[in-house]
Amino acid sequence: MIHEYQLRVLPETVANEQRLKTYIAEEKGLDAKRMNAVRILRRSIDARQRTIYVNLSVRVYVDEVPDEDGFRHTLYNNVEGRPPVVVVGAGPGGLFAALRLIELGLRPVVVERGKDVHARKKDLAQISRTQTVDPESNYSFGEGGAGAYSDGKLYTRSKKRGDVDKILNVFCQHGASPAILVDAHPHIGTDKLPRVIENMRNTILQCGGEVHFETRMDALLVEGDKVCGIATNTGKTFRGPVILATGHSARDVYRWLAKNGVEIEAKGIAVGVRLEHPAKLIDQIQYHNREGRGKYLPAAEYSFVTQVEGRGVYSFCMCPGGFVVPAASDAGQIVVNGMSPSNRGSRWSNSGMVVELRPEDLEDEELRMKNEELPGDDPVANSSLKMMLFQEQLERLCWLQGNRKQTAPAQRMADFCNRRLSACLPESSYAPGLVASPLHFWMPGFIARRLAQGFRVFGRNARGFLTNEAVMIGVETRTSSPVRILRDKDTLQHVRLQGLFPCGEGAGYAGGIVSAGMDGERCAEAAAAYLGIL
Repeated sequence: MIHEYQLRVLPETVANEQRLKTYIAEEKGLDAKRMNAVRILRRSIDARQRTIYVNLSVRVYVDEVPDEDGFRHTLYNNVEGRPPVVVVGAGPGGLFAALRLIELGLRPVVVERGKDVHARKKDLAQISRTQTVDPESNYSFGEGGAGAYSDGKLYTRSKKRGDVDKILNVFCQHGASPAILVDAHPHIGTDKLPRVIENMRNTILQCGGEVHFETRMDALLVEGDKVCGIATNTGKTFRGPVILATGHSARDVYRWLAKNGVEIEAKGIAVGVRLEHPAKLIDQIQYHNREGRGKYLPAAEYSFVTQVEGRGVYSFCMCPGGFVVPAASDAGQIVVNGMSPSNRGSRWSNSGMVVELRPEDLEDEELRMKNEELPGDDPVANSSLKMMLFQEQLERLCWLQGNRKQTAPAQRMADFCNRRLSACLPESSYAPGLVASPLHFWMPGFIARRLAQGFRVFGRNARGFLTNEAVMIGVETRTSSPVRILRDKDTLQHVRLQGLFPCGEGAGYAGGIVSAGMDGERCAEAAAAYLGIL
């Protein structure tokens, strides 16, 4: 017999399998000797009160044997000789599009400008060691996309767009821990996600698909009102319908689209900083305990949001027990992001702290950053690229403040709110190093003013959060794409060009690994319908 229960237990009960089994037997009047297994279906931490509880949904197998691995398998058949579909980008949107194409009996041809997930790791290390950024292999470009080496969090609110469980099960099938099916905020970890990504690539290859690394799309092949393939920097062309899943940092793609009259529009983004606290301090605040997390609790998370002067100010991509990393995609930029290993065991916790920015806000005089060393107007720029150009300007301004290296400008949190220069900075996880800088002075007032007010609100809501033990590191700008590539809501094709399927975060239709994966699957289905397969 199989029973399912909702439980509310202490952390130490969950930490030990036998202890949990004994608790369920006593609480529900079951014979522990007949309980063959207890499978946790959902798990979340309730830290609202001083006594911390773990909420569980469990399945108990009495005189029954559970299935072996606990996740749903997808069947991938051989697609050699089947019609090709070109997938531009091997991030989550592109990888899940490719796998779904195989399910549907089509042959994916994946083209990725960067290197494979292991080779690109060497280029990431060089950013800290030599202060140089490879424009084709970095935290944004390469197999796995921006998520491969920036945490691997799998939480999304976009459940109406597709099957979240399908995405998580595919990850499990390729080596992720089944725990991601259980946790309220699932997380693979930066140390484990590359192996999962490699396994997904191997599935594509074993089924007859293609994957081409260090192959950048330089142009779409357009015949009349139809996209029939792509041209690349290698001189090769690849023909077929195109799923365009380039990620949110492919600015050369956006420029090509704008220059060639492909309909795109500016969209809202959020910009700000990475805020880093000692992990123990966040544990103390969130778990209401001077000793921190203790033996049985994970590194604490937080989520803050408020409204300041009509715009949202909020935490983004919170990385408990993590690191701040240099995420620029070209020379002359400083961009920061966060990541966590699977054990979330570092001495720091960080999150993006960002301010909502809408296209109409750029008409505000205070957002026109005038600096003779900043690039001038792009000759092909129009209104559709103005958010991207603002990103570029802010990232270059940050680079200038950081001494033209990847050493990032930084300021203690309370000093920022009080408009004081930090005489010294705390130890940080940011490997290239920090330089003290008055962020309150050189960041656009629209951003700095709202961040400071937001921090005061968060400090009142979580006592101890607003502190000089925390450091702000500039700048966080790549929260989402600054452009939306317009597509028909029913066919998912571009509004004018048949055979072009803008996909995922880079096209403006997703916001993270899971939502990008779901959009990739939808675009694969749309491409199959276009080819008459569905």
